[in-house]
Amino acid sequence: MLILHSLAHLLVDALCAATLFGPVRGNPDIGFMVLLYNTLAFSTQCLVGLAADRMRKHAPAAAVSMLAVVLGYLLPVPDLARVLLAGCGNSVFHVAGGAWTLEESGGKAGKLGVFVAPGAIGLTLGTLWPSLGAVFAALLALAALAEIPLSHVFRSKADPEPCGVVPVSPVGMGKTFLCVLLLTAAVATRAVGGSVVAFPWKTGAVLGLILTLSVWAGKTAGGFLCDRYGPSRAALVSVPIAALFITFCSAWMLPSLFGQFALNLTMPITLWLMFRAMPDAPGFAFGLAASALWPGTIAGKLITLTGPAAKALTVLTFLFGLAAILYSARVLLPRSGSAPGSATRRFRSK
Repeated sequence: MLILHSLAHLLVDALCAATLFGPVRGNPDIGFMVLLYNTLAFSTQCLVGLAADRMRKHAPAAAVSMLAVVLGYLLPVPDLARVLLAGCGNSVFHVAGGAWTLEESGGKAGKLGVFVAPGAIGLTLGTLWPSLGAVFAALLALAALAEIPLSHVFRSKADPEPCGVVPVSPVGMGKTFLCVLLLTAAVATRAVGGSVVAFPWKTGAVLGLILTLSVWAGKTAGGFLCDRYGPSRAALVSVPIAALFITFCSAWMLPSLFGQFALNLTMPITLWLMFRAMPDAPGFAFGLAASALWPGTIAGKLITLTGPAAKALTVLTFLFGLAAILYSARVLLPRSGSAPGSATRRFRSK
């Protein structure tokens, strides 16, 4: 199921982008359409997560959301309807797939990185080559049809209560809430820092795709590094490197690629710590982190700082994210910085 969900993640993001930059692109209100899509796709995920945790029907939700994205591209409907189908479908799929991955992760972060990483590739493919939308739609429809049958093969029930070994927070509600607050803010501030920086060397489709591959590689590797070395050590190495190369070397290709790789190592780490704080709410943990991305991105785009001020802001946002990870790891992993799986709770299917 991890492979199916990871490929579906790529296809969902690719088809949503192809919808915006294909059928919807000629709309005179394209700016509003993009804003509406991103708001629906990202900012609603925390609410979708609450519903997902209550219903525990991740496989049907994922299948329906994939079909919604397909229909948004294929149906001869007004552009607003296309955007609604794409945005809502994207939101539900991410939460359903993310919650499934967290529940099946065995308390580790590696699978989470594998699931979240392909979205960057899909977004780039759909943006650069929206003419491939029909191909994305056909493949995504096949993935949707395979979702529910395969879910019964790889799980005894379609979506039981959390099963297997999942992390549990050993601390009080107050400290746990503070961890969630800091990690959510870290996602937003990291988006601010990432939006302030420009990469003048990124010209043309090939270079854009190469940058995307560095993002994909970082997200994929981040979960496994968290499992191997623990969140604190992984973040202590990756964040300063990212701050240095992204802030001061963005004019050059190779340092920028390495910086993006290092920065994106922390994404699955942050998501995993959110789940660590809320092990009974995988959908909300995943959705809350995703919901913080869009406000942070908007804030970053509105900031007009340049020169040393922009560099200082970028460094501060990255260091805040590092501090949030270190504090949360210390609180949620008392033996700390230990690798995932040291303190777990077992849930059984009903």
